[in-house]
Amino acid sequence: MSNSLITLRRPSPRDGSALHALVKACPPLDENSMYCNLLQCTHFSTTSVVAERDDALVSAVSGYLVPGREDTLFVWQVAVSEDARGQGLGGRMLADILARPECSGVRYLETTVTASNEASWALFKGFARRQGAGLEQSELFESDEHFNGAKPTEILVRIGPLGEQALESGSGSTNITKEMMA
Repeated sequence: MSNSLITLRRPSPRDGSALHALVKACPPLDENSMYCNLLQCTHFSTTSVVAERDDALVSAVSGYLVPGREDTLFVWQVAVSEDARGQGLGGRMLADILARPECSGVRYLETTVTASNEASWALFKGFARRQGAGLEQSELFESDEHFNGAKPTEILVRIGPLGEQALESGSGSTNITKEMMA
């Protein structure tokens, strides 16, 4: 693990291919097309964040405001490279997005997680606990009905309501060192 600074920032189109490679290197994440990753880095840049160390993308969170429910941020995907794991980076990245002016009306965070994805459960349960917010679970996309049995069931996780603590714990671009994450 490098002691170099990790910098958080909004993604840009130049991050599309690096995001594609990062997601591919982070099973069990679903790989999207590179075009989809480019859209995440452009159309959804205000509600997404990337983390860089030594000019390399080491983590990314993509999300969007749910149409018709702009008080809800849906977290589409969280990817953390193997050498950046275990530093609390995912939670810091969620807080960074929520602290942005575009998310000033957000009171709920939603995502989907498969039952076996322990890392994602730990991230979202820990985030809810740190925010003092409730966490509700319900089945959203069932394996046989929605994925023809090709993928496990996706469970909808809804965290909220989020208070001022969630909105103040991130602040745009952030530098993170190993010592800060301990």
